[in-house]
Amino acid sequence: MAEFDDERIASPKQRRKAAGLDRFLTVAGLALAGASAFFPWYVFFNEDKFGINVAASDNSRELPDWPARNVFSVSPLAMVNKNEPDKKAPPIDPLTTATVSDLGKEREGRPILEDQPFPGKSSFRLLHVSNGRALIEDTSGMYVVRVGSILPDQSRLATIEQREGKWMIVTSKGETYQNN
Repeated sequence: MAEFDDERIASPKQRRKAAGLDRFLTVAGLALAGASAFFPWYVFFNEDKFGINVAASDNSRELPDWPARNVFSVSPLAMVNKNEPDKKAPPIDPLTTATVSDLGKEREGRPILEDQPFPGKSSFRLLHVSNGRALIEDTSGMYVVRVGSILPDQSRLATIEQREGKWMIVTSKGETYQNN
């Protein structure tokens, strides 16, 4: 045990070295603590150096109260061929039945009806128009569409127009939907 106690006793040179290291660590710790306490105030008073720069913009969700403008360019999808004779649409059975279609079969001189549309009217509606895009809703959800987009009734959006203060969309099939 005597040998072990002798090893623990340090020389005066080692004690001075350890005391100097302790003073240095104490001063460094106090300086770090002071800087840590001061830094948030520095950031607070110099917000322009540390803040987030947001680009100024005039974006709004509301449409401006401008008068309606004339439409000068019309999408080719909205144009109707005047040279083509009017085809009368075949009668549509409004009831869903479990019958087999005779499409492709000629019966008693009646023509073959291959372009019969799906029964019933499309169930989507126009909700809002902004920045050349329209918000529409159907049973499966809401969609943002623009000219050329495919609509739920499998037509394409031809134009977005404002008539008599109300927004309307015109499809490639010539159907119009008005904002309520």
